[in-house]
Amino acid sequence: MNIIDLDPGDPRLTADALPVLTELRPHLTARLLEEIYAAGHPQGLRFSALYDVEGGCAGVAGWRVITNTSAVRKLYVDDLVTAEASRSTGVGRELLAYLEDRARELDCRVLDLDSGTRRTDAHRFYLRERFSIRSFHFSKPLR
Repeated sequence: MNIIDLDPGDPRLTADALPVLTELRPHLTARLLEEIYAAGHPQGLRFSALYDVEGGCAGVAGWRVITNTSAVRKLYVDDLVTAEASRSTGVGRELLAYLEDRARELDCRVLDLDSGTRRTDAHRFYLRERFSIRSFHFSKPLR
């Protein structure tokens, strides 16, 4: 397996990563993803793609480093998606290990993520990977 950080404008972002991302974020289009990355990259947004031995994109992580009062400095995972055909093959574990290494390199104290309340399989995975449930995340739609 090979993990590659994708820069804005990299054609692999829409050709390879987008089909995987839409398994979690079905509202994404190529244009919207490019717009989000163009705006988010200066704010620290990054995408990393894991390619399997056949060269197919098997997983994608969207992440950023955040400095705040609660964690001081953390690597926050916006998206962690394993392609359905690649689930239970170690892709998620590899991506998390990569992100943990990046977090340590970037002097982060915490690796942090949110997970939708209905994603119980993902929750079991995160608990196996030694994450703990430390808070509730509240959201209020504005539209």
